[in-house]
Amino acid sequence: MTEQTSSLATPSALSQAELDRLTDQLIEKLKTVFDPEIPVDIYELGLIYKVDINDDKDVAIDMTLTAPGCPVAGEMPGWVRDAVMELDGIKSCHVDLVFEPPWDPSRMSDEAKLQLNMF
Repeated sequence: MTEQTSSLATPSALSQAELDRLTDQLIEKLKTVFDPEIPVDIYELGLIYKVDINDDKDVAIDMTLTAPGCPVAGEMPGWVRDAVMELDGIKSCHVDLVFEPPWDPSRMSDEAKLQLNMF
């Protein structure tokens, strides 16, 4: 992923409106990926820790799993990458699986907690 050397360097090639649009589209795509053992999407579960997009529209995602021994650990990053790459204009997507900080139920959205009767 390319980083700008200074915030005073050249202005971003992505306008704020385009960045906002891409953010909404990325969230929409992330919400299409589900943990097969839990009937809630990975975004609402709080499994997405970080999403970065650079001016060239390369996307970098840090995500985790509900448990390190998840049976789809090797497959889920590919599902996320494939979902993101469906967006027009995205040049590349790299997904890193991270386990720090460890996931816990407090990362879930209220919507996810409601779906799982965790209130």
